[in-house]
Amino acid sequence: MGPEYFSELISRLVDGFVVTLQLLGWSLLFSTVIGTALGAMRVSPLAPLRAFGTAYVNIFRNMPLVVLFLIVVVGLPGIGFLPSFFWRAVIALSLYTAAFVCECVRSGVNTVEAGQAEAARSIGMDFGQSLRFVVLPQAFRAVIPPLASVYIALTKNTSVAAVFGITEATYQLSNLIRDFPGSLWVNFIGIALGYILIVAVISAIANMFERRVGVAA
Repeated sequence: MGPEYFSELISRLVDGFVVTLQLLGWSLLFSTVIGTALGAMRVSPLAPLRAFGTAYVNIFRNMPLVVLFLIVVVGLPGIGFLPSFFWRAVIALSLYTAAFVCECVRSGVNTVEAGQAEAARSIGMDFGQSLRFVVLPQAFRAVIPPLASVYIALTKNTSVAAVFGITEATYQLSNLIRDFPGSLWVNFIGIALGYILIVAVISAIANMFERRVGVAA
C-alpha cells in the first residue's frame, strides 16, 4: 500500500460518496414531501383519502426495497418512462421511504391535542389550513427523533442502488476490492467511516433541531 493506492482510494471514495449524498438529498426531499401528504391523508376526515394513505403504507412498507427497485428500474421503461438510472433510483428510494415518513407524521399528528384543531376551526380555518398552520408544525416537533431514524435508514438504503449500476459508495467499494484485493480491510474501513460520518451529521442536525424546538416550546 503506497501513496498511489491511498490517492486512488480517496479519489474513488469521494466520487462514490458524492453520488450517495446526491441520492440521499433528492430522496430525502421527495420522501418528506410525499410522506407528509400521505400523513395528511391518513388523518383526513374523508374516507377515500384515509383509505388511499393506508393502502400506500401497507403496500410500500411491506415491499422489499430490492423488489421496488426492480419494478421501477425495469418497469418504468416498459411504459415509456425513461429517466436515467440515477433518477429511477431516487424514485424507488423516495416511494419506499415516504411510507415510513407518513407513519411518523401520522403519529406526530396524534400527539397534538384535539382542542388545538378545534380552536383553529373555531376561528374559521378549514381542515387543510388547521393542518398546515396549527397541527403539522407541532406534529413535526414531536417526531424529530423517529424522522432522523428514517433518514438514517434511507442513508444505508442508498447502497441498494449499487446493484443496479449506480456508481455510489458501495459500488466504488466493489471496484476497490476488485482492483486492490490485498487492501480489503483498508477499503472496508474507508467505506464504513464514510457512512458513519453521514449518519453522525444527520444525528447532529436532528439533535440540534430537537434542542432548539424544545427551547422554543
